[in-house]
Amino acid sequence: MSTISVRIDESLVDAARAAAKAEFRTVQGQVEFWAKVGRAALDNPDLPASFIAESLMSLAEPREDATPFTPRSTAAVQA
Repeated sequence: MSTISVRIDESLVDAARAAAKAEFRTVQGQVEFWAKVGRAALDNPDLPASFIAESLMSLAEPREDATPFTPRSTAAVQA
């Protein structure tokens, strides 16, 4: 993947720096994450931004760390 330089308002970079530290990302990674969330939110206006962000984070997790999804309703039916 190639990279390019862009000019970003210093206050946005400061906010990205603080969020990146909390999320264990680089500043560049944080800005890229925000851009992906924003693009997905515009493409899916009916979905909450928090759902989009959590979905993108889960997609980035290694597959071997994933656990199968079991709906709560399945447990109630089996009981």
